[in-house]
Amino acid sequence: MHLSSRCGARTRDGQPVPLAAVKERERCRMHGRARGSGAQPGNRNALRNGHDSRELIEFRRAVRELLRESAEKPQLV
Repeated sequence: MHLSSRCGARTRDGQPVPLAAVKERERCRMHGRARGSGAQPGNRNALRNGHDSRELIEFRRAVRELLRESAEKPQLV
């Protein structure tokens, strides 16, 4: 590992990334920039709990709209 080439990317503070580059590539598996060296296609990790699924986002939007409409109507006492 010590002899392998390093990733050419930089961290936020300007230091070089200490990870090894993917075989025959310039970047590590986290920084990509080359076919086969980035994250998996489709980002399956985003589907982990469904919190940001299209259906749930639309549902929350509808609930917010109903709450907004009910707040605008005068209350009958």
